Amino acid sequence: MSLKNKTVFITGASRGIGKAIALRLAAEGANIVVVAKSVEENAKLGGTIFSSAQEIEAAGGKALAVQCDIRYEDQIAAAVNKAVETFGGIDILINNASAIALTNTEQTEPKRFDLMHDINVRGTFFVTQACVPHLKKSDNAHIVTLSPPISLATKWLKGHIAYTMAKYNMSMMALGWAAEFKQYNIASNALWPRTTIDTAAVRNLLGGETLAKMSRTPAILADAVYYIVTKPASQVTGNCFIDEAVFAAEGITDLSSYSVIPGADLYTDLFLD
Repeated sequence: MSLKNKTVFITGASRGIGKAIALRLAAEGANIVVVAKSVEENAKLGGTIFSSAQEIEAAGGKALAVQCDIRYEDQIAAAVNKAVETFGGIDILINNASAIALTNTEQTEPKRFDLMHDINVRGTFFVTQACVPHLKKSDNAHIVTLSPPISLATKWLKGHIAYTMAKYNMSMMALGWAAEFKQYNIASNALWPRTTIDTAAVRNLLGGETLAKMSRTPAILADAVYYIVTKPASQVTGNCFIDEAVFAAEGITDLSSYSVIPGADLYTDLFLD
């Protein structure tokens, strides 16, 4: 289904995976609402809502840059209202914004625990709540949440339980929304990568340059999102997708072009065996 003139609301779209999704869907004619906190460049992270919007427009797309901290409902409401005023509605919501801290129980500070739950869980919930009235008016509405399949294997709990809880909550919401919003023809799915993705989080927090070289580019998730949101909402909902499975369903098995280093051994991402 065509994305031409569809409006996509993307949280955390100033860099990394969010920006890659924005650029991919803009290339198909979608209007992109770039939602994030960053309005000034951070040397370690790079990217702002303005630089992301400029890249989208340079590629021929339409973009609206909106500063928004999704921990605050008033900012969420303002961002959604501005999106609707500018583009007339919202057809697709990408819940991408997320905070990470791979710390065990004793090392997890209250402020870090709160940040992960305020952004990953609370923020995702209230962004979706604000978008739903507009998604109901779309003829093919989709919600895609960047979160993993839920596994109760203790190895995913013991090392970083606070982060695991926050991400699993996102997945539970994605599955719950599929059932809750099915009557309105709003699809809801979660999406997670099979391998690590070369982002600022991987380079700065997880494994540095070494792990980045064993990763795929954000483009793989951007293409996976494209394949999901161009399907009829009534037919593709209630899934915790892995990117490789999305490609396999399209008959695509050669994913070598997405590797940061062609032919390199790839590192399996968290929450996957």
